[in-house]
Amino acid sequence: YFPFTSLAQAPRGTQWIAARQSHHKHVPDFHDKYGNIILLGGALFCVSIWGYVATQTGIEWNLSPVGKVTPKEWREK
Repeated sequence: YFPFTSLAQAPRGTQWIAARQSHHKHVPDFHDKYGNIILLGGALFCVSIWGYVATQTGIEWNLSPVGKVTPKEWREK
C-alpha cells in the first residue's frame, strides 16, 4: 500500500507542499538579477557587429543575380 497513490491523500499532500513552499522566500540569484541585462547586451552586441560587417567592410553580398550574369557567346565546334 502506497499512501501517495491514494486519491484521498492527494489534496492534503498538495496543500502541504504548497504551504511548505510558501514559507520560503525566493532569494534572487545571478540569473534573476542580471539575466535580462546580459541577454539584451548580447543581442545589441550581435546586431552592432553584423551592422558593421554589412555596411562598412565592403563585402559584395550578391543578393540578386539580375544584371550580373551575362551569357557567353555561342560557339559551334
